[in-house]
Amino acid sequence: METQEIRFHGRGGQGAVTSATILATAAIRQGRFAQAFPSFGPERRGAPVVAYARIAGAQIRNRTAIQQPHFVLVLDPSLLRLVQVEHGLRPGGTVVLNTAKDEATVRKEFGFRSRLALIDANRIAREEIGRPITNTVMLGGLLRAAELVDPKVVAETMQEVLGAIGPRNVKAFERAMAETTVHEARG
Repeated sequence: METQEIRFHGRGGQGAVTSATILATAAIRQGRFAQAFPSFGPERRGAPVVAYARIAGAQIRNRTAIQQPHFVLVLDPSLLRLVQVEHGLRPGGTVVLNTAKDEATVRKEFGFRSRLALIDANRIAREEIGRPITNTVMLGGLLRAAELVDPKVVAETMQEVLGAIGPRNVKAFERAMAETTVHEARG
C-alpha cells in the first residue's frame, strides 16, 4: 500500500486531533503502519488547528508535517475564508468538506477544482451527538470517499477511545458514510 497522507483542518475543541488519532489507531489494528500528530499555534478553543495522519504498508520514517496530502478534511467551513485548504493537495486528491451547500455552489464560491466529498457534518453531529462536534462525522465522510481502513475497525476504535459518548459518535460516523456525496474533479 502506498503511503496515504491526510491533513485535518479544524478549530480547537472540534476534535481534529482525536479524529486523526482514531484513524491511525484503526489502521494499526489492521496491521498497517500509521502515525497521527497535531500542529498547534496558540492553543485555545476556537483557534485554527491542523492535524495529520499517515497510513502505510511499511514502516514510516517521515515525521514531518504533511505538505502534499492525498486527502484534506475541513471540519469547520468558516476556515475556508482563512486557509487555502487545497494548498499542496496532490493531483487526484480529495477535499472532504463539512458544508450544507451543493457542489456547484462550493466550486463557484471557493474555486475548488479537486475531487470533493461533501457532508453536512454540523447537522448530523447536532442530530446524533447533540453538539456540533464534527470530527467523527468527518471520518465517515473520508471513508465514503476512500477505502483507507475498514469502517468497522474505525467504529470499534471510536467506541474505545470515546467511551460513554462512543455510541452516538459511531451512529454519526455511519450516517456520514451513507450521506456523503462524492464529486469528481473539474478541469
